[in-house]
Amino acid sequence: MIDDIKKSAIARMTKSIDALKDELTKVRTGRAHPSLLDHVMVSFYGNEVPVGQAANVTVSDSRTLTVAPWDKNMVPVIEKAILNSNLGLNPSSASGTIRVPLPALTEERRRDMIKVVRAEAETGKVAIRNIRRDSNAELKELLKKKEISEDEERRAQDEIQKLTDKYITEVDKALAAKETDLMEI
Repeated sequence: MIDDIKKSAIARMTKSIDALKDELTKVRTGRAHPSLLDHVMVSFYGNEVPVGQAANVTVSDSRTLTVAPWDKNMVPVIEKAILNSNLGLNPSSASGTIRVPLPALTEERRRDMIKVVRAEAETGKVAIRNIRRDSNAELKELLKKKEISEDEERRAQDEIQKLTDKYITEVDKALAAKETDLMEI
């Protein structure tokens, strides 16, 4: 029973870390990356899909993305979706492809991005602490039902705390890496 609680906590904490890393990849650094357009949705044959499912998104140089739609009629639709995505991008199309130049980040914009990244990291930490709270509540429930002893509960809580500390450290590492990435020119 205790092992099941620990396994559940590990699985949920790992998912929290993965979700955090996914959110951090969406925060733009100075370099072009195809995942930058992952959350931009376009209407493709009646369905709302990410740009990556309606076009081929590639990096042509360090500051430019090239979007090649599967259907040439989608060029204006994709261009408008990128323009309206609140990413601060200004796409231009020519001969069936869309070029998306990434403007250089100013110092002020980098500081704003770091605030966003820190807020995402704090959300990740809160999620991990909530998992710890839930696991400890399950342990208390087992103790109340007299299915485990107080010593077993205490040891299990200590192990859950060590797991929590480990995953919080992972959040801090991901945050530090992203901050370093954002401050590079």
